[in-house]
Amino acid sequence: MNTIFIAGHARLPSGMAAKSMYETLTITAEIDKKYGVIVSTSCTLATVHARHFFERLLIGYSLQDGINEPVAQVRAHYYGKAGSALESALNDLYKQYEKTKPSYQ
Repeated sequence: MNTIFIAGHARLPSGMAAKSMYETLTITAEIDKKYGVIVSTSCTLATVHARHFFERLLIGYSLQDGINEPVAQVRAHYYGKAGSALESALNDLYKQYEKTKPSYQ
């Protein structure tokens, strides 16, 4: 396979629909090993619409360039209650990416 699968997690704020289903927000990503590009992603937001919107924000970014741009895109385009949780989960996802990189390069 030319991809790896990584997950990032963060606590959800109270008062969210997803909080009744999950305690934490999870972002998963399938990432190209060679270029670090996010080729597929999903998250545990409550609505399909929100999940698809978030997916469109991330696909195509290379984690070799860091996580700042995807986080900036979330800040600029996502105005739901889970914004800070999405940012935290993205940062956690990036940490997992950085930790696993030596094992497949």
